[in-house]
Amino acid sequence: MKFKPSFKPMEITLIKRDKMKVDLKRDLKISSATLAKMTKGELVSLNVIIQICEYLDCKIEEVIELVEDTDKPTDI
Repeated sequence: MKFKPSFKPMEITLIKRDKMKVDLKRDLKISSATLAKMTKGELVSLNVIIQICEYLDCKIEEVIELVEDTDKPTDI
C-alpha cells in the first residue's frame, strides 16, 4: 500500500485559529510553490511542517496525515 500526505488537517486547524494560507506565506515566509505542493498533496520539507506546527501551536497530526495513494499502481 502506498501513502501520500494530506494537508486537510491543516485546513481545519487554520480555520480554528482564524488564519489563512496567506498568513503562513507572510508570517513564515513559505513560498507559493510550497503551498501549491501542499494543496496537491505532494511532499514538503519536515522543517516547513514543524514551522507550521509551532506557528499554529498544534501537534503534527493537526497539520498533516497520511492517506492511501490511489493514483499510483501498487507493486505486487
